[in-house]
Amino acid sequence: MRNRIVLIVIFFLAVGIAGAFFIFRPRVSSTGNSPVAAHTSVQSLLKEAQAMEQKGDLVAIKAAYTKLINDFPGHKDVNAWQKRLDEVNLKIILSPLIVTGVSQSYDVQPLDSLVKIAKQFTTTVELIKRSNNLTSDRITPGQKLKIWTAKFSVFVDKSQNILVLKSNDEIVKIYNVATGTSNSTPVGNFKITTKLVNPTWYKAGAVVPADSPENILGTRWLGFDIASYGIHGTTDPGSIGKQATAGCVRMHNAEVEELYSLLPVGTEVIIVD
Repeated sequence: MRNRIVLIVIFFLAVGIAGAFFIFRPRVSSTGNSPVAAHTSVQSLLKEAQAMEQKGDLVAIKAAYTKLINDFPGHKDVNAWQKRLDEVNLKIILSPLIVTGVSQSYDVQPLDSLVKIAKQFTTTVELIKRSNNLTSDRITPGQKLKIWTAKFSVFVDKSQNILVLKSNDEIVKIYNVATGTSNSTPVGNFKITTKLVNPTWYKAGAVVPADSPENILGTRWLGFDIASYGIHGTTDPGSIGKQATAGCVRMHNAEVEELYSLLPVGTEVIIVD
């Protein structure tokens, strides 16, 4: 599975999606092709990553793991490196750290609200609060806020049952998902038009409330601009990784909640076979 995901990452690079913020381009290691040289280079990069971990330097940690994946995509530990890189990417987004080109500092103006600021920068109130350690919606003029300005998008590959979260068209995190039985999830370019917390499930002939164990939608709903389709949570985590839904994209509840906090209405979703 991971080798196939690496191929998908390479595909993104081939069509010009990759860039400087998250670099995944596989290449021959600069240390040479011998197993000894490769092992030495891997160990050196791992030591560098561990040193940066102790310092808490998220940007440097990201750079080290990105280079490991970039230079050694076939290594036996690439799964673990990718998982750690996913974690670091999200920590950068959700922390107060400002990274040039993808986030900025904003001075709160009189009459500002979190809703107004989120709309101005096409982001979410939840992301502003989390990345600034805010425990309420209260803000004051002159207060400095970290704002994530890079545009999020979503890519779903039905053949692999994966969802790729991107920012400025560069990979942030890869999630395992469930898609439609008999290839029923629609293919195309869509937009997220509705966002619901603890959604009610309107199935044929019945209305299933959010607190019902029969409600299959889980804790979040991200609806598309095509009726009855979207990304949602689940009451059946064992179905993740399979073609098991009526056509929607299904995620673990904790992961769809994570996605919900990041993606504003209008986010592009691309689904392919």
